[in-house]
Amino acid sequence: MSGRHHSGTDLSQCKPDVATGIRRMELDRVMTERPTIVRTIAAVREALRDAPRPIGLVPTMGALHEGHLALLARARADCATVVMSLFVNPTQFTGGEDLAAYPRDEARDAALARDAGVDLLFAPSSEEMYPEGFATTIVVGGLSEPLEGAWRGPQHFHGVATVVAKLLNIVGAQVAYFGQKDAQQALVIRRLVRDLDIPTTIEVCPTVRERDGLARSSRNAYLSDAERRRAVGLSSALRSAASAIAAGERDSATAAATACRELARHEIEPEYLALVDPETLVPVAHLDAPVLIAVAARVGRARLIDNLIATPGE
Repeated sequence: MSGRHHSGTDLSQCKPDVATGIRRMELDRVMTERPTIVRTIAAVREALRDAPRPIGLVPTMGALHEGHLALLARARADCATVVMSLFVNPTQFTGGEDLAAYPRDEARDAALARDAGVDLLFAPSSEEMYPEGFATTIVVGGLSEPLEGAWRGPQHFHGVATVVAKLLNIVGAQVAYFGQKDAQQALVIRRLVRDLDIPTTIEVCPTVRERDGLARSSRNAYLSDAERRRAVGLSSALRSAASAIAAGERDSATAAATACRELARHEIEPEYLALVDPETLVPVAHLDAPVLIAVAARVGRARLIDNLIATPGE
């Protein structure tokens, strides 16, 4: 993002901005550096006040991988200004999950963001996002309840919906980018935006995979070499079911059994493997239209999810 240019000397520019505490000339200077890192809501709004539109937002919890970088590349191609948030959101972690152990390396993430052309990196504290007395939670009914909602508890998507709504409100982005790997999350966020009339377009980008098919995930870092070899069973199972459906299989239970055999071959016990409508997440019994095949499983201490959309053949 280009800085603002001033002619002559304007002493008013040397006064601290009331909202941010950042001197106006200093803010103009740092906004020419990429990415600018800001930690307060007021500083984000001030930095973006005159930023070129459209603004694209890529929300992340850090531990960036090629999937995140693909979202950033899409945002950079589409938008005049790119904002990335870096916030490990505590409210979407449920009891016994890996909040404390979740990988964090802000310096590495900031360097990757710079190389991806990010203009503004918003890295708030939990206290900034959830100040004392914070008492509002957004609940997206229906779509939040099956699959991840059933296994992780309803508070997971309550936390996701609340933090995404806050980020969209803080940044005022015209477009926000999410990955298809988190298909249920993307549906929840699209419903959130629709129901609350938030003027942001939600773009869902394809899952980025390793060469052998494993979906890129920050939690892949937890896998040992042996576990990494087993973990490819998730994508292999999805492909096996999709192939059966493409070959003419119309019974959902039979297609699911094909996937479960592939999981068992990799010594993976799924938390769930479901064939559901791609828009409503309602289970599908007879396969006569595209279907979302979703799976979640633990491999070692890593909880992994994956999905793909299968299309019935003739």
